[in-house]
Amino acid sequence: MDPKQLNELLRLIKKLDFAEFKMAEGDFSMTVRSEYKPGHVPAPQIVSMAAPAAPMAAPAAPAAPAPVAEKPAATEAAPAESTGNLLEIRSPIVGTFYRSPSPDKPPYVKVGDSVSAGDVVCIVEAMKLFNEIESEVSGKIVKVLIEEAKPVEYDQVLYLVDPNA
Repeated sequence: MDPKQLNELLRLIKKLDFAEFKMAEGDFSMTVRSEYKPGHVPAPQIVSMAAPAAPMAAPAAPAAPAPVAEKPAATEAAPAESTGNLLEIRSPIVGTFYRSPSPDKPPYVKVGDSVSAGDVVCIVEAMKLFNEIESEVSGKIVKVLIEEAKPVEYDQVLYLVDPNA
């Protein structure tokens, strides 16, 4: 399966809101499950992926940035204490965060911009696929919690949004 087909398949799974989806094609197999949380629209999560031995070694490497994930978690806690009415835009996948479609283009959104549900707010690169992340909330961006080109974890908060602005 080529990257474009995989990206389209993941978008369709998210749109159709499947609880679980399994697929096998040759040496490639995957399972996608949606995690349900109160107040959040379910987002697909790649739970397992099996492929030939050589490519499988590469996905193990992202486990190393675990200390990086601890730092943003501390950053998330501080704004949540002082701003209880803000909504969060979270990453539906693990990957690398980019605010703009390319280095020479402006960011999709910046602090002070208004967003609506369905607006693209950033890109998360996962396994050489650039996934556009859409907002599930409407309001004004008040804080960007991730630095450009930094790794993000599944369900990590990317932006804080004021729904009353």
